[in-house]
Amino acid sequence: MEDYLFAHDERSDDLLVRMFAGFLHPIIHLGFGVEFKQPAIIAEALAQAAVHTNWISQLLLGVEQAAKANRDKPSKPIVQLLDEIRADQDLRAAPHFGDGNLIRDGILKRAPEKMVHYASQFTVRPDELDETTAETTNAIAYFTGGAQHPPKQIKFDFYYMHCLNCTIFIPAFMKQQWLAKEDKARLLEWFVWTSLAMYASRRSPEPLIDEIRNYIPKQPANNWDPIFKRARSHEDEGHVAKLIRALAHGQAISAPYEQKDTFKIKGDMWLQLGHMAIDSVEAGGNRWVRSAGFDEAWESFGPRAQL
Repeated sequence: MEDYLFAHDERSDDLLVRMFAGFLHPIIHLGFGVEFKQPAIIAEALAQAAVHTNWISQLLLGVEQAAKANRDKPSKPIVQLLDEIRADQDLRAAPHFGDGNLIRDGILKRAPEKMVHYASQFTVRPDELDETTAETTNAIAYFTGGAQHPPKQIKFDFYYMHCLNCTIFIPAFMKQQWLAKEDKARLLEWFVWTSLAMYASRRSPEPLIDEIRNYIPKQPANNWDPIFKRARSHEDEGHVAKLIRALAHGQAISAPYEQKDTFKIKGDMWLQLGHMAIDSVEAGGNRWVRSAGFDEAWESFGPRAQL
């Protein structure tokens, strides 16, 4: 990893960029390898990154260049940037529902300067890695769980879900003593910049926090064990178990900071999100909504059952 991802030369920067392509799949695989200390999985993740294209370098390296002017300023909170991105009509109009890839063919074709402008206002100080990691997880859970479309069924966005599933691996990277703090900060920045672009690419739906607060679970429980059990028995390709695991982990790392206004998901809201997630995938039909900010994405989903 030091040779191929963190050498700070043209080759390693190119492969590190590719880690963030393919809706984060390469870095998710890398995270599994690092967390569970599996060299074969790390090799597989490097190979997977090598066969992805590097179009996202326009975003990541472009934002990195622009962020140099902001290094001496306090970073903007992620939830504030979500609000600013949502309020920018040019950026909201950039992705079109028929685009082949809504980041590549929408955001980076029609409003790249706007995306770079907002993303570059988020930077990471190497001495604030723990809190910023928790802030990142909390903000992604906030826009992923809150991207609902009442009165349609509760569903999680397929693309946002990948950002949330990836959050569990950021602490795994942060724990590696061989990895320099500056490289840890760079990884976290790139992950947040990618997640902000993912948020914008689905037309920046407003996170409806009351959808989380007021959710009535199908099988009420006041702890994670029943949700874990249902996730383990749910037949899918692994997304559900990763999502539930990421939510439970988010609760643990957010707890020390949740009194802050920038942490929107607090206390039992994490368990509410777990119930929403498992209930939504057990409901039958399509497990996920794809591109939650577009009305078209919700057309195949029915209304919620009325009590």
